[in-house]
Amino acid sequence: MAGSIITIEDIDQALAGRGYIHLAAPALQQIVGWTGEQWQTFAASWDRLGEDRYMADGGRYRRRRHAAFEVRGGDLVRKPDQPHFQSRDYNPLNGDVQRWFDAIETDIAQSAIVASIFRSLTPLFATLDRRAPTAPWHSEMHQFRIETSPEELGRPTPEGLHRDGVDWVLVILVARQNVEEGVTEIGGADGRRLGRFTLLDPGDAVLLDDRRIRHGVTPIRVTANAAAAYRDALVVTWKASGAP
Repeated sequence: MAGSIITIEDIDQALAGRGYIHLAAPALQQIVGWTGEQWQTFAASWDRLGEDRYMADGGRYRRRRHAAFEVRGGDLVRKPDQPHFQSRDYNPLNGDVQRWFDAIETDIAQSAIVASIFRSLTPLFATLDRRAPTAPWHSEMHQFRIETSPEELGRPTPEGLHRDGVDWVLVILVARQNVEEGVTEIGGADGRRLGRFTLLDPGDAVLLDDRRIRHGVTPIRVTANAAAAYRDALVVTWKASGAP
């Protein structure tokens, strides 16, 4: 399914059934919709991410920006800048800390790509969870750049196979530069291994039910020592809030 043309109904069936779906870039672009020019501007913003200063493993391999939204149907309102918080139940490495990251740039948070992600996917999640079409969601958006070098291994998910503590998660690969490995691993809540695949092309994605599915990405390794090496990704989460 990852390489075929699919519909929103196909995504609905996969999420309702096994709890996740791997989408190749053409399939996601078909659902969300973006132009080459829009993607180029969007992806270039990853060159302006600030350092993640909260890595409990002492690593300096992660850069990121963050924003939070209230979403109703396909409409979104950006919330005031706020910390990202996860309990240690979900993030044993960096949990139980209010982490303040650099804010996502206004032009990116208000971009056509971000608006279309919410407009395309939020109604699907409302249907799957049997919520009203305009029920409110708390959503967070994370831009990540994981850098790697001969001196320091890049770890996209240093906490290992995990849940995020939300309802729905979208991960989109934005770029891979001079790296190998970085395999996405999918597991059940009971620890069973359910799938392994690599997001290789810009726009490749995975969509999952965080209540049922654990996910992680293996470390990335540099392929040519003289060149910059990194993996860029966008992570968007949805969590039900308020009364339906």
